[in-house]
Amino acid sequence: MEPLHRGDPRWIGPYAVVTRFDAATGAAHAAAPFAGRRFVARSPEGDRTVLACLPSQDADPLRFRAEADAARRLFGPWTATVDDVRADPDPWYTVPYLPGLPLPAALAAHGGPLPEGTVRALGAALAEALAAVHATGAAHAGLSPAAVLLRADGPLLTCYGALRAVVPERRAGLAPGAVAPELLAGDAPLPPGDVFALGAVLAYAATGHTVPERDEIPEGLRAVIPACLSRDPGRRPHIGSLRDELAGPVVPAVPVVPAVPAASAGFGPAPAAFDPDSSPGTPRPTVLDGGPGRAAALLTPGWLPARVVAALVRQSAELLAAEPAPTA
Repeated sequence: MEPLHRGDPRWIGPYAVVTRFDAATGAAHAAAPFAGRRFVARSPEGDRTVLACLPSQDADPLRFRAEADAARRLFGPWTATVDDVRADPDPWYTVPYLPGLPLPAALAAHGGPLPEGTVRALGAALAEALAAVHATGAAHAGLSPAAVLLRADGPLLTCYGALRAVVPERRAGLAPGAVAPELLAGDAPLPPGDVFALGAVLAYAATGHTVPERDEIPEGLRAVIPACLSRDPGRRPHIGSLRDELAGPVVPAVPVVPAVPAASAGFGPAPAAFDPDSSPGTPRPTVLDGGPGRAAALLTPGWLPARVVAALVRQSAELLAAEPAPTA
């Protein structure tokens, strides 16, 4: 986060703007070619803090609002929840604020690329989030390093539809970064483009840039990242197989059968571990309908490096002490 600049809004709808969320220059800006403008803002009563998002200069305002409306129907543990969309007169939307660092800021706080275990956990969660989007028949079309927020309990994917909101004639002028070659050439966003973006995000997290040399990539990710970054969309992996590869092998649970005393009569109380949803014929919730996914097993305490956690703590403290900028 950084102080407001001249020309930044002081109010976004009913919210008083407190601070910029993204850096305006440097590596963070280069990694967010279409993420829009994001600010931390607070309700006048002080009881609600939000991440308020405005369109970038390359976006069509009407399409920006349409994509924000569509994002309200997304859900899942790793997907940002859009809860308010307005156009009065300029479009904006809000996401509930929780301490989180855009991926470029996390690398800056850590002092370089993230550990391989952190990158793998990040990729598994993002693949789950993308799989849920692809199951609706749509593409996310907004994944970039700046669209990923790292939190203590896992990543959060934001900026749904940001690339679709870019005016078509300006799309070719975007820095390649996380944008698939076919999208820069004018093709419509499709799921393989999200897979390319995921590969670029993982490359950025693991090496500090989106187009690394093979030798720069950690050994455990050298098969995954180059496959995602294939220039041929048909050669990129399916998001489901990519999710499974990043999450690692499934460890089957060993069922625990409670012992029943021989002298007991009737059914008695249910054992403490009894789960009625696990009965035969009852489908378990999955990540596609908001249930737990395999990525959660990787996002245990300690998944983030200590310096990134310290930066999250500082962000929280700074925001608690911050006051909205005075209105001229």
